[in-house]
Amino acid sequence: MSHNRQKKIAVINDFCGFGRCSIAASLPVISAMKIQCCPLPTSIFSNHTGFDSFYYTDFTGHMDAYMDEWAKLDLHFNGILTGFLGSPEQVDIVRRFLERFKRTDTVTVIDPVMGDYGKLYSTYSPRLAERMSTLVPFADILTPNLTEACILTETEYRSNMDKGELTEICKKLSGMGPEKIVISGIERGDDLENFIYEAGKPPVTVREHKVGPCRSGTGDVFSSIIAGDAVNGVDIVSSVKHASAFVAKVLRRTVELDLPKTDGICFEEFLTEILNFKEIII
Repeated sequence: MSHNRQKKIAVINDFCGFGRCSIAASLPVISAMKIQCCPLPTSIFSNHTGFDSFYYTDFTGHMDAYMDEWAKLDLHFNGILTGFLGSPEQVDIVRRFLERFKRTDTVTVIDPVMGDYGKLYSTYSPRLAERMSTLVPFADILTPNLTEACILTETEYRSNMDKGELTEICKKLSGMGPEKIVISGIERGDDLENFIYEAGKPPVTVREHKVGPCRSGTGDVFSSIIAGDAVNGVDIVSSVKHASAFVAKVLRRTVELDLPKTDGICFEEFLTEILNFKEIII
């Protein structure tokens, strides 16, 4: 009996019951792209940490046994997507997962969630950030924001880096392993820019108008579309245009509904059209 007749993406991230982020965002988005999403939780939250109160359970001690069962089933993954990791131990577990399940035909997307606006997140230690760099060589596609790209390359952060500076950062990152890099969410006045670097090709930028405040789960939806498109054979530039336009469309609707910032983005209203590239981009 084969469990590998359908496309599958393993998603390694935390699970939040409310707040539309992490696995709770990736699972419906990837499923809507006609790919089976197989979550491996790193921790379980009642709701994300942006709320005043939340319940939390660390899943670190269960992750190895969890993936042992997947190995018994001889599961093969067309894609692997990693997100926020909460400890050096989890980084080591993810590295073991990649060594075990990444095949020559597996597309690995690593979103090195570490910080923003030039600083590490308050829950992130320098040791954890250093350990995160050990996952970069496994990435086919790396999706850092500008802060994370600077941390990984030990580059001094500036919010207004030009094309030449971004290209140099991407060359350093590519030298660590990944052929494709997307530096996401660079602020350019009233726009957000995604800088796309593909080894051997000129860099490309994709811009969308900023819509409302930063919300939980936006990056998870973005990286999930990138992973789904990669497994479905979409080139990286078209994929970034697709992901950027979809997120912008969802943000506009979220603002119309006046949803609390903590509640994330209302992507559910547009899941049925997520594969309609032209309609979304228009």
